[in-house]
Amino acid sequence: MQLTDAYRALGQQRFDTLVSSVSIGALKTYSVYEGFKARSRLGKLNRQRLRRASPKLWERIAGGDGGLARDFAQAVLVSNIDFVVNVLDFLEIPHDGNGFFDKDADPGEKLKDGWRQKVFAEFRERRGEALVLFYINHLGWEMGRMDEPFTGAERPASPESS
Repeated sequence: MQLTDAYRALGQQRFDTLVSSVSIGALKTYSVYEGFKARSRLGKLNRQRLRRASPKLWERIAGGDGGLARDFAQAVLVSNIDFVVNVLDFLEIPHDGNGFFDKDADPGEKLKDGWRQKVFAEFRERRGEALVLFYINHLGWEMGRMDEPFTGAERPASPESS
């Protein structure tokens, strides 16, 4: 799965929700402001301009711009770092306390069957479907553990349907 596939599975409306979650202050704090501003092709980057640019950013990512997809993912993640930490703690994936993995560790081994559904069920009400689905797909992509995007529609088979 490509990261752009995950965005396409979310759709433009959820993408717009993710755009609204980007914090310019967080981008500056984590030193990704200038890189994201250049990649997004915005001469000046603020929340209002970012929201207005959302349709064009969506078009580029949906069209396969992997570089923008990665930079936008980073912008969303650093803007929601508390959520990232909560999910990693929930999955018992070791990190540095700020949501960053040890380069030598294989945190993907913690992604057992059903992890996507469990994360979705645990966090969707508190953080919204767009962000939760985005992070599930990003984490699966980052770990190389997903062939297709997770949309939340997948449900485990119930005993009655067997």
